[in-house]
Amino acid sequence: MSNSSPAPSTAPVLEIWCDLQCPDCRTALDDLRSLRARYGDRLELRLRHFPLEKNKHAFAAAQAAEEAWEQGRGWPYAEALLGRVEDLAREGEPVLVDVAREMGLDAEEFDTALIDGRHILIVDADQAEGKAIGVTGTPTYVIDGERLDGGKSQEGLRERIEEIADRLLAGQEEGWPGPRQTP
Repeated sequence: MSNSSPAPSTAPVLEIWCDLQCPDCRTALDDLRSLRARYGDRLELRLRHFPLEKNKHAFAAAQAAEEAWEQGRGWPYAEALLGRVEDLAREGEPVLVDVAREMGLDAEEFDTALIDGRHILIVDADQAEGKAIGVTGTPTYVIDGERLDGGKSQEGLRERIEEIADRLLAGQEEGWPGPRQTP
């Protein structure tokens, strides 16, 4: 699991179950940018990996994103990679290292991480948790225990997320303990 912020936070959490080779996830970036602009640090965006079997390089892309988080550039890397889903589909895993190199990250370490599989357990855990809560496609959002499926349509999702986030933030201001825990 990858966090947008390094320290634990009391901010409501929006989990984004994502396949980094998914064109629908790329489309969702505009909504995520709008949410970041509106809420800043008051809403924690958390990328969760859900590589789909139909996307041949998605599992490796998730591992590469974890390496980017290790190197301090997780979100920018995920966004850059989503901007190149066609390249990834066509050219495969070399694109993962190319994007890292273009961003000034340690590309050799990316290559090594993909070979030694050091991030496989994180990706596997995210995928297993996603399946356990009913994620079937990407992007899927979870906020305050409510699952919103963006794989069918992005229409109205940002507004629904904003409604929930506004309610949670208002509750925090009134002394409410925060988001409910999901089982």
